[in-house]
Amino acid sequence: MHVGGRPRNTEIDRHVLEVALRHLRREGLAALSVAAVAEEAGTTRAAVYRRWAGRTELAVAALATIADRGPAPASGDAFADLVAELARFRRFVVEHDAAALVAVALVAGTDPRVGEEIRARLLEPCRVRLRACLRAGVASGALRGHADHATAEDLLTGSWLAHAARGEPLPEDWAARTAALVWAGCGGVPGESRAVGSAPFG
Repeated sequence: MHVGGRPRNTEIDRHVLEVALRHLRREGLAALSVAAVAEEAGTTRAAVYRRWAGRTELAVAALATIADRGPAPASGDAFADLVAELARFRRFVVEHDAAALVAVALVAGTDPRVGEEIRARLLEPCRVRLRACLRAGVASGALRGHADHATAEDLLTGSWLAHAARGEPLPEDWAARTAALVWAGCGGVPGESRAVGSAPFG
């Protein structure tokens, strides 16, 4: 929240939010210190409070800087697009240390606004794109329309957390392996763009 007065210095804003996001990953919301963020960003606590009302507002603003990953793949091959989207998601979760941010959202007592921002920035855009890949697979006849696509989305977006929980990095071939397993579970044959006997998406 910006309080009226002198014009905002957008460069200060950007740097403060970068530092705040780094601290949020490392410390969590409960331990996020406006004073510590201000010191590392080379500004004052008062300057931060002129821009954001408190640590929750600062955390939400920092999370909002996580950019969308751009347009979804659209090669015309639904399975190839699914692999490409998962590969982009892998790069995204590594770049943003997404496991640490999801852990913040799961801590009891975390302000719901922070949890919602994490879900909206990290998970929902990917789910929407993956859903589009599955729909395209059904439309092409490669996947069964009556398959459990909701669970498929959960598996596609959530399996990386198992690696995070074990302290393991995502393997380079994670996208291809995960896509192949889920595609087969939905009645498709990985690498084949069309199958016989599909029904409308259910």
